[in-house]
Amino acid sequence: MFSAQYGWWNERLTGDNYFVTALKHLCKANILAMQAILQVQPNAIFIQSESAEYFHAEEPSCQPRAKILNEKRFLSLDLIYGYPISVPMYEYLLDNGMTKDEYNWFMNNSRKSRCIMGNDYYITNEHLVKSDGSTVASGEIFGYHVITGQYFRRYNLPVMHTETNLLEPLSVHWLKKQWTNAYQLRQDGVPLLGFTWYSLIDQVDWDTALRNDSGKINELGLYDMERNIRPVGIEYKKLIKQWGSIMDDQLYGFHM
Repeated sequence: MFSAQYGWWNERLTGDNYFVTALKHLCKANILAMQAILQVQPNAIFIQSESAEYFHAEEPSCQPRAKILNEKRFLSLDLIYGYPISVPMYEYLLDNGMTKDEYNWFMNNSRKSRCIMGNDYYITNEHLVKSDGSTVASGEIFGYHVITGQYFRRYNLPVMHTETNLLEPLSVHWLKKQWTNAYQLRQDGVPLLGFTWYSLIDQVDWDTALRNDSGKINELGLYDMERNIRPVGIEYKKLIKQWGSIMDDQLYGFHM
């Protein structure tokens, strides 16, 4: 999406044809890698990490566009997991460079049974579809619990919250909110196996998605660049200590 739809990274192309081309090659590479690894280690488990998105219609006239975007958000996992897609998405893929044989290859080569569905949720993951077809960030409306529930019902796979963060001074509040959402999913019967704050240390230039090499430190880590623990890191350790004895050790993984 960032490379071939928005034109931010790598080849910096923009357009549906470029997006579908990148998508099919990345998804096929993912499946081929899993197949190769399973030949060496048949018990391997794979955790995909994909952005969990949702598109809200700003007004009734925006609903058709929002519906298409809400189907498009699933395409990468649909192909990797061999999930039959809707007719509009099938036509979209064929219109933009995927062949019928390529699509059928994905449906016949899935390794879904060896996968945990990792999904990321940030405050920027929900979008508002405007009347001119453009989208803007909507902020958190549904939240991780609702959106991840949609992904789980679609693929019926174990889940891991693979990425989240927010800048200080809101990071601790955001961490608690994400953890509460994750815990509630477990209470609702969703087999959520892990929870990750990203990243271990602060990031650099992520405020521009790495498009500007300005060296700006983004205070998003559990630790700063000098390896001093941040308030969110202290709170993360506290969560592990408080909840570790309550959660089933065989089902939960804590990652720092």
